Amino acid sequence: MGLTRQYLRYEPAALFGLVASARAGVAFVALRGERGRYVAVPACEHVFVWDTRKGEKVLILKGLKQQVSCLCPSPDGLHLAVGYEDGAIRVFNLLSGESAITFNGHRAAVTALQYDHLGGRLVSGSKDTEVIVWDVINESGLYRLRGHKDVITQALFLKEKNLLVTCAKDTLVKWWDLDTQHCFKTLVGHRAEVWAMALLSQEKRLITGSADSELRVWDLTYIQEVKDPDEPESKKSKGSSSPGAEEKTEEDETLELDEHPEERIVKCSKVGSIMREGRDRVVTLGTDRMGKFLACHGTDAILEVFSVLSEEEIQKKLEKKMKKARKKAKQNSEEEPERSVELSLQEEIQRVTSVKASSKIKSFDLILSPKGELKMVLLLQNNVIELYNLDLSAQVPQAVRVSRITIGGHRSDVRTLAFSSDNIAILSAAAESVKIWNRSTLQCIRTMECEYALCSLFVPGDRQVILGTKTGKLQLYDLASGSLIETLDAHDGAVWSIALSPDQHGFVTGGADKCVKFWEFELVKDENSVQKRLSMKHVRVLQLDEDVLCVRYSPNQKLLAVSLLDCTVKVFYVDTLKFFLSLYGHKLPVLCMDICYDGTLIATGSADRNVKIWGLDFGDCHRSLFAHDDSVMYLQFVPKSHLFFTAGKDNKIKQWDADKFEHIQTLEGHHQEVWCLALSPNGDYVVSASHDKSLRLWERTREPLILEEEREMQREAEYEESVAKEEQPVVAGERQGETGLAGKKTIETIKAAEGIMEAIELYREETAKLKEHNAICKAAGKEVPFPVNPILRAYGKITPSAYVLEVFKKVKSSELEESLLVLPFSYVPDLLRLFNEYIQQGSDVELLCRALLFLLKIHFGQITSNQMLVTVIENLKKTTISRVSEARDVLGFNMAGLQFLKREIEAKEEVTFFADATERFEEKKRKRKKKEKMVLAML
Repeated sequence: MGLTRQYLRYEPAALFGLVASARAGVAFVALRGERGRYVAVPACEHVFVWDTRKGEKVLILKGLKQQVSCLCPSPDGLHLAVGYEDGAIRVFNLLSGESAITFNGHRAAVTALQYDHLGGRLVSGSKDTEVIVWDVINESGLYRLRGHKDVITQALFLKEKNLLVTCAKDTLVKWWDLDTQHCFKTLVGHRAEVWAMALLSQEKRLITGSADSELRVWDLTYIQEVKDPDEPESKKSKGSSSPGAEEKTEEDETLELDEHPEERIVKCSKVGSIMREGRDRVVTLGTDRMGKFLACHGTDAILEVFSVLSEEEIQKKLEKKMKKARKKAKQNSEEEPERSVELSLQEEIQRVTSVKASSKIKSFDLILSPKGELKMVLLLQNNVIELYNLDLSAQVPQAVRVSRITIGGHRSDVRTLAFSSDNIAILSAAAESVKIWNRSTLQCIRTMECEYALCSLFVPGDRQVILGTKTGKLQLYDLASGSLIETLDAHDGAVWSIALSPDQHGFVTGGADKCVKFWEFELVKDENSVQKRLSMKHVRVLQLDEDVLCVRYSPNQKLLAVSLLDCTVKVFYVDTLKFFLSLYGHKLPVLCMDICYDGTLIATGSADRNVKIWGLDFGDCHRSLFAHDDSVMYLQFVPKSHLFFTAGKDNKIKQWDADKFEHIQTLEGHHQEVWCLALSPNGDYVVSASHDKSLRLWERTREPLILEEEREMQREAEYEESVAKEEQPVVAGERQGETGLAGKKTIETIKAAEGIMEAIELYREETAKLKEHNAICKAAGKEVPFPVNPILRAYGKITPSAYVLEVFKKVKSSELEESLLVLPFSYVPDLLRLFNEYIQQGSDVELLCRALLFLLKIHFGQITSNQMLVTVIENLKKTTISRVSEARDVLGFNMAGLQFLKREIEAKEEVTFFADATERFEEKKRKRKKKEKMVLAML
């Protein structure tokens, strides 16, 4: 067997250059006991928590691979629920930064998340058009609600009643009764997608935002269910709602879907509309926690803020209006207008102000501070977070920007990257600025304004940088002062490529004006200083027939490769500029290329998704590789090797071996097109920039990479992905209606089920062995030592039945039902017998009862028809009832004790409060007497 070549693995080291992704919302979070200071924002697959006062990142909630699509803080402020693109939901603890709970139920990206007012339940809506209600405390799914036909945009719990209201892009707003888990009402008054909604005025009013400039307002009247005792049963059941008979047309703007008024839970009637300033669709609509302020924005940069009057304020306004009407009637000698005085909708929901942000708003959050200021945090499209304060005590409230987080990233996509010669500094340049980053700390150490940059390099010595721009200019910057030293008009079109000459005396540029220009560094006298400064001198020009897309020197500086718009690469001699080779074969233009360190190979990457490896001696194509699923945007060889990296529009970075023509590894992390990358001179680091606004640093580890193992891991990942896409298991006898099980089959649930099966197999084997051993002992008439299973020994020599319980307890609460659903029935009888044993012992009664009831539900027919299990079920019935009542008694006793302690503490606090008040009163009295004495003494 021949020697296999050893490669070293590149691992993700850091994500930087990103303030916030515009995919999900922004939310105020309570951290270190403060509200209104810290904000949580999505950052690709992570969540960043920023301190808006200092402009610092204080916490990173690390995700896995998928991009964050939704955020929702819990009411107590201790947790943050995060929804991802693959449909997973993770609940993070904000104190530790760790993910405590994971829910898997959706098959597509999570688009809506909302806690109930106590924080015990969480509702999620998704692109798969389904709504799932989760139990956060028990860490499990409750049920899945089906009915919408398009992406869910928002879901809200009601505080007072066990109801849920959801809206979606199918133009419908649905009301769900969570006691019976069915949709009892559908609002059909919208003609386009319902993008957002909010509950106001103690949940007596619903506001919806659609694709126009109207905010529709609905009055909600909750009707208690009162049934006539004399009414026949058949008549009662006649009016029960069914999924098929939900939707009716709008009549007099009162939407009634039930035939019998006594069976309705809520009545919705449209009372009018509030007109927004924006003419486009509503993107986000939200209120502060108290419901006093409402804000919304469209696809522009304006946030509109409205004030919602409370019942007391409405009453005062009505009284004032009535007074005026009476006065007017008295003057005109008319009758008193008792009923004609009403407040208009515009008076109840008043426009406060409009906030103009510096760029398009993607989402916002509001919080009312104790000082009476309204704080608004805006997440903008261009990688910026802005915080505004609105002073409500002012005559004309005006929003004032108090902070802006920008330093951590560019406003637009980074189009060029470069490493300094000492591997320490990284240059990144975009349409508006060039930034220098410290590689080890990832801090931005210089920001300089520039034109739209397309290519860049560090000048030898790393004290200056040169940028090639879209307008055809070369810009020279000094890093020490952070200033622009010189600007030259280099090309008549965009400067697409720049390459430093190997002798480091100059560089070459290629532009859209069909020219390759050669430049040399020179020192010229500075007008403002005695010292000379660096400058660039144009030396030669090579005129070509097509636009130049990329230029590269060979390491010995004898050859120059030029990529042209006609899909060819022309190679010229540097000294005479004579034509040497033409490399043709690509179907689309070559966007990137590089020559290896010894000058023997040139690799070209094209928009046709292929990478071709050529020999530079004869210009022969060694191999053509299908590299990416979209255009190859950048290609660079690893220094001192024949390995190279490619970046593509398919979000991936790949490493290849140019000698063996093999794909080595794929660096996955970016969520959108990768525009460029740069390798450090020592080859230990790769930095890449993407359309998702992030910069990622990858580090070469000492860990060897074996290709066979990589392929095996890739196949496993593909299998796991296919498992998740398979048909979900069906519960026998369950109708595919409005409701369903909350969970979904994943590789974790299959592994959990396999673990339970293996444990039961071990239990069966050990039980059989024990019986056999006892028989041998009996026959021998003496005790023979029983060999303990190594697995049971590892658990501390526990019994086989105790081992099954240990395995069962390790199954995640959120995955329990789905794991039991894929468990074959042949294992269920053993499991039921073991459950009986465990419940008699009183261990984990709650968990076992939950599993037992679920198994009875899904295998009801088979269990009831099995004569062997009759006695087991009878025993389970007795033990379960007794143990559950015992647990209930303990719980009741504990609750009573806690309530007693609460009353004791409250009583003590009241006494202390009054004692403090008396002391303060006495202190004031003493001070007043002292003051009076001083006045008398002066007199």
